Amino acid sequence: MSLFEVKAVDKTYYKDRLEDFLPDSIFDVHTHVYLPQPPRKGEVRTVTWPALVADKNPIEDLMETAQLMFPGKTYVPLMFGTPTKGVDLTAPNTYISDVAAKTGFPSLLLAHPKMSATDLESAIQGGGFKGIKVYLTFAPLYIPVPQIRIFDFLTHEHLAVCDKLGCAVMLHISRDARLRDPVNVAQLQQIENTYKNLKLIVAHVGRAYCNSDVGDALDILSKTDNMVFDFAANTNGWVFEQLIRAVGPSRIMFGSDLPIARMRMRRIEEDGVYKNVVPRGLYGDVRADKNMKEVDPPEADALSFFMYETIEAFRQASINTELSRNDIEKVFWQNGKDMFGFK
Repeated sequence: MSLFEVKAVDKTYYKDRLEDFLPDSIFDVHTHVYLPQPPRKGEVRTVTWPALVADKNPIEDLMETAQLMFPGKTYVPLMFGTPTKGVDLTAPNTYISDVAAKTGFPSLLLAHPKMSATDLESAIQGGGFKGIKVYLTFAPLYIPVPQIRIFDFLTHEHLAVCDKLGCAVMLHISRDARLRDPVNVAQLQQIENTYKNLKLIVAHVGRAYCNSDVGDALDILSKTDNMVFDFAANTNGWVFEQLIRAVGPSRIMFGSDLPIARMRMRRIEEDGVYKNVVPRGLYGDVRADKNMKEVDPPEADALSFFMYETIEAFRQASINTELSRNDIEKVFWQNGKDMFGFK
């Protein structure tokens, strides 16, 4: 039995819109690979809906997902664990390191800001990691969630280590205003200007899921030279167009955010809030979640995968910005392959 069902609507979606658009090889720069974990405890500092899709995503599930969603394509993931407050990071990091050694796929270390610079450097090098994944979940608890800054969970000591090693930093930014927040923009610029040798990846286009999340941030960040962006778990084609025009295809990379990209959904925006439109009952009782909206057949029957919705939004943006086949190859394969030295 397959990990999940691929319906006729999915096969048609892929064949008619995505199969010829995608290159033969795909580098997915944003995947969570993890074994079952204890339930969350204490204060929840992030949205909870992603946990409704999968409580585990071992490497076997990740690769089966790729085979089901991208038949006939070569698929290479950049892997890291899933950041969960209160869970010892040793086990998920060890699992990722072991999987990377067996598969040859590149990986990132989940890094807690309390780790010393010495311990961080030792963990990166000892585990064969290509860099670190940081997350606002690990910011000090005394800081209210809306006030968490990048440097509250990505310390200068850690940035200096990554700069020294020339490795990657995968950054999920914080704050309610997301990408357009002036504090986020200023600190992104500070990282760019101070740490010239590290490879900064701004995940999810800075969490700009709605048009109103952008502000003038991309105008400002267009003047940077080094930071790159992935568009994992984002389906906003208008945002993608602004990103393409701001930094060009050489600084954009495809990411899926698997396993949540297995969700059967499409995304809409209502009053500046993104909502995942899903079949009623498929993910339990989601009535209290402001980011979820249920629908019934026939609308529900037409819903396909989050993964496909993300890629389709970028395909439309690529048409509107006149990207070439070579540009598409960069975004979905070459940029990730080059950054992480995959052969």
